[in-house]
Amino acid sequence: MIRHQIEKLIAEAIRAAQEAGEIPAAGAPEPLVERPQRPEHGDYASSLPLRLARAAGMNPLELARVIAGRVPTGGAIAAVDTAPPGFINVRLSPEWLASQVDEIVQQREAFGDVALGEGKRLQVEFVSANPVGPIHVGNGRGLALGDTLARVLKAAGFEIQREYLVNDAGTQTETFAATLYARYQQLFGREAEIPEGGYPGEYMIEIAEQLKQDRGDSLLRSPGEPYPPELHDLGVARMVDGIKGDLAAIGVEYDNWFSERSLYKDGTYEKAMALLRERGCIAQREGAVWFVSSSLGEEKDNVLVRSTGQPTYFASDISYHYDKFLLRGFDRVVDVWGADHQGHVPRMKAAIAALGVDPDNLTIIIYQLVTLKRGAETVRLSKRAGEIITLREVIDEVGADAVRFNFVARAADSHMDFDLELAKRQSQENPVYYVQYAHARIAGILAQASDRIEDWSAGDLSLLAHEAELALIRKMLRLPELVEAIAISLEPHQLPYYAVELATAFHDFYEKCRVLSDDEALSMARLKLVSAAQLVLARTLSLMGMSAPERM
Repeated sequence: MIRHQIEKLIAEAIRAAQEAGEIPAAGAPEPLVERPQRPEHGDYASSLPLRLARAAGMNPLELARVIAGRVPTGGAIAAVDTAPPGFINVRLSPEWLASQVDEIVQQREAFGDVALGEGKRLQVEFVSANPVGPIHVGNGRGLALGDTLARVLKAAGFEIQREYLVNDAGTQTETFAATLYARYQQLFGREAEIPEGGYPGEYMIEIAEQLKQDRGDSLLRSPGEPYPPELHDLGVARMVDGIKGDLAAIGVEYDNWFSERSLYKDGTYEKAMALLRERGCIAQREGAVWFVSSSLGEEKDNVLVRSTGQPTYFASDISYHYDKFLLRGFDRVVDVWGADHQGHVPRMKAAIAALGVDPDNLTIIIYQLVTLKRGAETVRLSKRAGEIITLREVIDEVGADAVRFNFVARAADSHMDFDLELAKRQSQENPVYYVQYAHARIAGILAQASDRIEDWSAGDLSLLAHEAELALIRKMLRLPELVEAIAISLEPHQLPYYAVELATAFHDFYEKCRVLSDDEALSMARLKLVSAAQLVLARTLSLMGMSAPERM
């Protein structure tokens, strides 16, 4: 990656200047190189002289000049200069930029991959909605964030597992089963009330009808008796099947579906609690079992087992992460959780530390709520699911690609409005249409060109010298840097912004540079550039889980 090469050259320039006595032999910070916001400042810039000036006892601008004078030019680097108050600016060679089109074409779908992860095992757990109803639109945001992160982290060299935790233990699935049993009884003419806190959506009636069709009245018990355990399991299984169907509609496949119940069946829960006891992190008082998190920096202790003997969700989460880190051996875990879990983060970090795992190996991303709108009007109700808007309803209305793009296009910690009308609009106002249209436009250009030029693979890239051509190449070369940056920051919202910028660079090139002309040599070079742009656009869309259409 050229950015890393530039950082290395600047580090070597500092050492050379120190050895020559031009600057004091003070320890230098990492020569971080960034892309300046203003193109007149070059392709890359480093603020290292500003950070080194005090230790070196020198004026930062003079320090920048000394270091810049030691950075060799030639090859990829056309020029190195300085700017107040102490920046080093690096400009890339147009000839080198043009030559990178070949690199992109040769790498094809692998363009954008980086070796950051070095094969480390990383799990991304996301959505994990309780199997008591369809995936709702809020879950969809976590789904798009989690799956996009998994795709980017895989491109960054990590061995990735996508996991869905099926919360098939606890009070919510018990209430779900009680609701389902009430609906099942009603189908046989019994008077049965939905329990308090139950699930009123029509989907519950549909599941009850399926059970009646498959099992007849075999699941009925005498009036007043509780539901049979089998009904609970059948209902949860059908709900999970429905969730899998919703996920398939948006193109998400999990590598593993993990049952919460298994934590209690295979002894994992007892092992995790025993380890916490061994480490002195558990106390018994008021008839309950407590995690002594206050001794680990938390504001208060937290209950693990209620006085009734029932484990809390916190106890389940500790056991689940014990399984992730200590039994399955993941190097890192990323959990993508909804806003209602915000207060859960510090105590989970404390629990991970108590298990003997570096808490930095667990990252919990909290995403905020989604408001659906049609223009200025807020959409609030779903006929099928009661008070929630299901993800499937939104997918059916605007398409999976629009859902994924919009859900990733805002930072996870910001509330977002999703305008359904804008998402369906076929115009430049709609960023999804704008980006995908760029890919379709390229496909059309290449199809038209194939009637005139059979093979443009030998195109002379040195002919690419127009500023719009070079600007497009510069933008394409950002993808590997972006993959690395997202893998470090875990902020996938940068990807949709880049997709729009890349599409804009292509549209600008297309307006200013005629691809097919009487100059066959130039046409071949530009067709090679267009082919590379198609690859990079398709890879960018793929990292977001979106399609790259050839017609629109």
